[in-house]
Amino acid sequence: MVLGGVQKNSMIDYPEKISCVIFLSGCNFDCPYCHNPDLAQGCAECPADLTEANIMQFLEERRNFLDGVVISGGEPTLQPDLADLCKKIKQMGYPVKLDTNGSRPDVLERLLENHLIDYVAMDVKTDPGNYAPFIQKKSHPDHIISSVRLTMASGLPYEFKTTCLKPLVDTGIIESIARLIKGARLWALQACRETQVLHPEFFQNNDCRLEENELLQFQAIGANYVEKCIVR
Repeated sequence: MVLGGVQKNSMIDYPEKISCVIFLSGCNFDCPYCHNPDLAQGCAECPADLTEANIMQFLEERRNFLDGVVISGGEPTLQPDLADLCKKIKQMGYPVKLDTNGSRPDVLERLLENHLIDYVAMDVKTDPGNYAPFIQKKSHPDHIISSVRLTMASGLPYEFKTTCLKPLVDTGIIESIARLIKGARLWALQACRETQVLHPEFFQNNDCRLEENELLQFQAIGANYVEKCIVR
């Protein structure tokens, strides 16, 4: 388990819960707008002062304050010990929210089958067929589609998230994503920030910004397909 960091208190990462966020290091995507570049690039080992034992002790001490735990990244499903981590947290009585890019449906399926997670937040970056070359060098649309279907069929609370920027998102792509997640409980659209990102050069060479009225247009499209579509 390669730990990347811990946010001890969060009011926004787990809906309606005060949570602790555990960040796992390393990602198999190369999103130019990633706002956790250090986590995305990964590290060979955990920071010296960050251990699983320390995190478990912290969670034990915060039983009467925290309502849940978020496991984020990077991409958590890359970690071979993810299921064990979820199990330990669940045994302490905490519900677990997983943030994932949906690239490893096999891992997601095992977590769901073993009741090791309680909430899924999955990013849908763009139309699944368009992940190459900006998100992933080789696109695997079947992986994304499988993870969407697993999430929607899980019976758990869940949400899909899309960061909106050109050329990854336009009205046609929003329509395509909306059809893929049709009937979903929640779809959150969010603007992209251009500072402290994984690939700042991407923003120097592309006109990426979307205006607020464009995001609202995307929201209106999404509202025709899902139960709730919001702009964050």
